Amino acid sequence: MSVEELCDPDQVLARQRARESAARSYARHLPVVPVRAEGMTVYGADGRRYLDCLSGAGSLALGHNHPAAVQAIRRVLDDGAPLHVLDLATPVKDAFTETLLSLLPPGLAQDAKLHFCGPTGSDGVEAAIKLARAATGRSGLVAFAGAYHGMTAAALAATGTVAARNVAGVPDAGVTRLPFPQDYRCPYGVGGIAGERIAVEHARRLFDDPGSGMTPPAAMIVEPVQGEGGVIPAPDGWLRALRTLAAEHRVPLIADEVQTGLGRTGELWGVDHAEVVPDMMVLSKAIGGGLPLAVLVYRSEYDVWDEGAHTGTFRGHQLAMAAGTATMRFIVEHSLTEHARKLGDRLREDFAAAAADLPAIGDVRGRGLMIGLDLVDQDAAPDALGARPAAPGLARRVRAEALERGLILELGGRHGAVLRLLPPLIMTELEAEQVRDLVLDSITAASAAWRP
Repeated sequence: MSVEELCDPDQVLARQRARESAARSYARHLPVVPVRAEGMTVYGADGRRYLDCLSGAGSLALGHNHPAAVQAIRRVLDDGAPLHVLDLATPVKDAFTETLLSLLPPGLAQDAKLHFCGPTGSDGVEAAIKLARAATGRSGLVAFAGAYHGMTAAALAATGTVAARNVAGVPDAGVTRLPFPQDYRCPYGVGGIAGERIAVEHARRLFDDPGSGMTPPAAMIVEPVQGEGGVIPAPDGWLRALRTLAAEHRVPLIADEVQTGLGRTGELWGVDHAEVVPDMMVLSKAIGGGLPLAVLVYRSEYDVWDEGAHTGTFRGHQLAMAAGTATMRFIVEHSLTEHARKLGDRLREDFAAAAADLPAIGDVRGRGLMIGLDLVDQDAAPDALGARPAAPGLARRVRAEALERGLILELGGRHGAVLRLLPPLIMTELEAEQVRDLVLDSITAASAAWRP
């Protein structure tokens, strides 16, 4: 008998609800019990197949159980190599660091230090902020509205979602939060290049004005594309201006590349679109080939750590490093960055064209295979820039309709009304067409039945 036949999904889900915490999230909205997976396909205990556009929240760059990653893991296991080594040097780690340094932006790689963190993006962000504070002797932080940096103390303080901070009781004292420019819901009410220019001037005056109330910060942290915030790409000119501003005031610029790194956006790193070289980069998710790994990359001038200043038991995850090395090499050797850019461009074009007949799609945006569809109340009056109010109820219904049709996707954005697509970089053109059709069918069905 197959695993599916031996496993009653309803009973498994019932036991999960009874045993696991109320903080569980994906399991609430995606009642699937995966038993096998390959590439972009997940096989459930219910006997159904699903196309996975969540990809472990972007961590599965090569999809599920890719041969390159699996073979690398098997090789470590078959060799009898130690699986747990704290931060000791190993041939597996050496290969990982050599590969990573060869792929980093040259302006950073030539003078880079690597710090292996606890194996989560949150801890990578935590380490970056801690290091910036130690190196500058300052404590303040510049972050941006809509940002998501993690669930630990400093990372959460830098996160823009008020509800998440309130639940944890984490204050944001010392954090100066600036608007993140975007076209569809411009924080300045003007949109386009005008909104970008105002954002640049706003930041510059804040730094230059001795009466602004902002103490000199220890760092500025930014996502090249806001993921949880609604798939909002940072405008290239704005990001370059932040780079210049940070350098002028000797403030380390931290790029949170946890979700955007390693080809996701159609460039190897999210900052590459703007040709910006940050002082620090936080890497996780895809960098471990689907296994837990987080790395902080930074300029050597900031290497002021005391021994053990930021440590953790599981910093030396050998299997993750092996899988990560294989993943990095496969992405480069098979030009998956270019593939993600072309396929992502085509999908966004198709979704934008479909929006003419589906007014529930207010905006289509993203970069590479990091795509967001902003769902709106089509019957509500638009604002001065033409944006209609977000429709979180509709988005939830679309997610359910998609799952019913065999498509796994999640929501994001300020109001939870943005459909987020994070398919693996190995997605084929045929799979992309299937995803497009399933998304549009789901929106059509949900729109016909939904009322605000």
